[in-house]
Amino acid sequence: MNRMMAPPLGAQALRGAVDWAIATRRSVRAYLPRPVPREEIEAILSTARYSASGMNMQPWHVHVLTGPAKAGLSAAIAALDDDPERSGELLEPYDYYPREWLSPYLERRRKVGWDLYGLLGIAKGDKQRMHLQHGRNYRFFDAPVGLFFTIDRALQEGSLLDCGMFLQSVMIAARGRSLHTCPQAAFLKFHRRIAEYLEIPAGRMLVCGMSLGYADESSIENSLVTEREPVSTFTTFHDTTKETRA
Repeated sequence: MNRMMAPPLGAQALRGAVDWAIATRRSVRAYLPRPVPREEIEAILSTARYSASGMNMQPWHVHVLTGPAKAGLSAAIAALDDDPERSGELLEPYDYYPREWLSPYLERRRKVGWDLYGLLGIAKGDKQRMHLQHGRNYRFFDAPVGLFFTIDRALQEGSLLDCGMFLQSVMIAARGRSLHTCPQAAFLKFHRRIAEYLEIPAGRMLVCGMSLGYADESSIENSLVTEREPVSTFTTFHDTTKETRA
């Protein structure tokens, strides 16, 4: 791709296409068994590689799982997940979520959880069904493609930011091909088992996993559309000069 080429669409159509891809990206939790051709996966990653990164470090590395390789890892993780004693001892490679939840993040977290469980008919306190639903993460929600993203452990927090921009590019490029995704931090506690299975070098850290495939729009969980705050709640505009003291 020529990075200096002219837009393939007119200004209005181009804006609409980009906005559509961003706005329709959502976490899909049920997929069709329809395979995703390898050339499509490679095309998505080829587009995402143009993501911004500090000093052009490009810190990401991607592991792509399909077929028996994906099924084998899912089975290995499920065996751990179904053993409370063993899984309870597992530690994540880094803190993705806060150790102490504060408002408004706690309320947002609870809402998306109960909205999903409500659609699925899972009652509050039904730990068995909650466990089974959460365990679907480790089957990539039956998506035909599973992805894992890693960075070098020697890098700092800025490279996590870079990797996040790369992840977003993957998800947007997927939408441009009528595909859906689900980024998954749920895999983090199993990072050692994943590293062993995929032979990931000790010097690399798992950032997250991701499901990729064609959404099963008949599944009730895919009707979940999470709410987003309006621009006015998270933006402060500064348009006047303020005096500063010497």
